Amino acid sequence: MAVVEYKKEGRIAHIIINRPDAMNALNSEVFQALWYAFADFRDDNDLWVAVLTGAGDRAFSAGADIKGLVSGFSPEGDDVPVRPDNVWKPFIAAINGYCLGGGCELALMCDIRIASENAQFGQPEVNIGFMPAMGGTVRIPRFLPRAIAAEMLLTGNRINAQEALRIGLVSRVVPKEKLMDTAREIANTILTRGPLGVRAVKESMVRGYDMTLDEGLALEKELSGYLRATEDFVEGAKAFAEKRPPQYKGK
Repeated sequence: MAVVEYKKEGRIAHIIINRPDAMNALNSEVFQALWYAFADFRDDNDLWVAVLTGAGDRAFSAGADIKGLVSGFSPEGDDVPVRPDNVWKPFIAAINGYCLGGGCELALMCDIRIASENAQFGQPEVNIGFMPAMGGTVRIPRFLPRAIAAEMLLTGNRINAQEALRIGLVSRVVPKEKLMDTAREIANTILTRGPLGVRAVKESMVRGYDMTLDEGLALEKELSGYLRATEDFVEGAKAFAEKRPPQYKGK
C-alpha cells in the first residue's frame, strides 16, 4: 500500500497521506513520496490545482513519527527539493481530524486551508522537549497575531476548528461529510480562472511578503507585464468583451 496516494482528476491533483492506522504520521518514506508528488504536480502542465488531505476519518496528519525524530530524522532537512509554498500553482489543504505538529506545518505550506468540524490543530512539540522543525515557528507568527502565535507555539495546546477559523488559520469550516466536496468546489472555481494569472498572484503574494512595499510593487509590475504578453490574457479579455466563458490554455 502506497504511503501517499497521488491521483490526477482532470486538471486537479489529489495528494493523500495514506497511513490511516498510524493517524497519517509523517516519516521519511511519506516525505519522499510527498516531495515526488509535489514536484510532479509542479512540472505537469496539465495540472493546475492540488488538493492535499489525509486518508481515513481521524487525521489529516497527527505529525512526525516520534521514533524518527528521536533517531535524528529531519523532515525538512537542509535542502527540501520542493514545497507547496515554493510551487506557484495553488494548493488546497482539506483538513479532517487531527492536524498536529508536522501535519499542521504541512497544512501551513498550502495556500487555502479548509477544515471539517472535527478538526484539531496544534504544535505540541514542546510537550516532548522539542520544537516545530518544518517552519511552524516561522509561518505561524506570519499568519497569526504574535500573541496568539506565541500561545499556540509555547504551550503546545490544541485548538478546535472554530477557533482556527476565528483566528484566521483556516478560511472555512464545513461538516466532515462535505469536506472533499468543498475542496473540489474551490478547486473547480480556480480552474475557471486564468492559470497563469493565478500563478502570478501566488508568486507575488509569497515572494512579496518579505519585500519592502516598493520591491513588492516592482515584482507585481514585472509579473503583470509578463501576463500582458500571454495568449491567456488575450483570450480572457476577448471572452469578457464577447460575454462568453474564456478557454484558457496556460500559455
